[in-house]
Amino acid sequence: MATIRLGDEAPNFTANSTEGTINFHEWLGDSWGILFSHPADYTPVCTTELGTVAKYKDAFDKRNVKVVALSVDGLDSHNDWIKDINETQHTTVNFPIIADEDRKVSELYDMIHPNANDKLTVRSVFVIGADKKVKLIITYPASTGRNFDELLRVIDSLQLTAYHKVATPANWNNGEDVVISPSISNEEIPALFPKGHKEIKPYLRMTPQPNLN
Repeated sequence: MATIRLGDEAPNFTANSTEGTINFHEWLGDSWGILFSHPADYTPVCTTELGTVAKYKDAFDKRNVKVVALSVDGLDSHNDWIKDINETQHTTVNFPIIADEDRKVSELYDMIHPNANDKLTVRSVFVIGADKKVKLIITYPASTGRNFDELLRVIDSLQLTAYHKVATPANWNNGEDVVISPSISNEEIPALFPKGHKEIKPYLRMTPQPNLN
């Protein structure tokens, strides 16, 4: 099984989902994407997670991010479980859930970790850029629900740093100052960062977030 690393092209696949057949790369189009697996349908943590994702759809749309979930359960199970998600989480599931009964996608993305569970997927998260390259990989155990505010925060950082020569410091949130990349010389800073900058150390230079008015 190939290991997927940051910067690799996200493997393409075709799979059935609750919104029809998906060819992953074609479905993404020019959007960013989140592919995330959950261990099983009709499980409590997963129910809260998928309900949360549905409520965050506007936030993902604002960032040009498409979201797709996956488990090794079948379409009938997914469709019936969606009713429970909508009822208990007071929302409407508005993204596809892949039915990966043959584990083709799970194995392609190394989502089954035998020492945790040899049948069910762990809570894998892959953030994929518009260039189809893998930008982020996070793996949670089945017992720990994901923080989707953190995923939005990371996407803000990934999208900012993809187009500007900056990095984001610890606990950074959208709108806060950022770090100027070490590869940028002091002479280049005025042209690249007209809002100004503060030098804390020669290697630690801060500037206001460049993509905000």
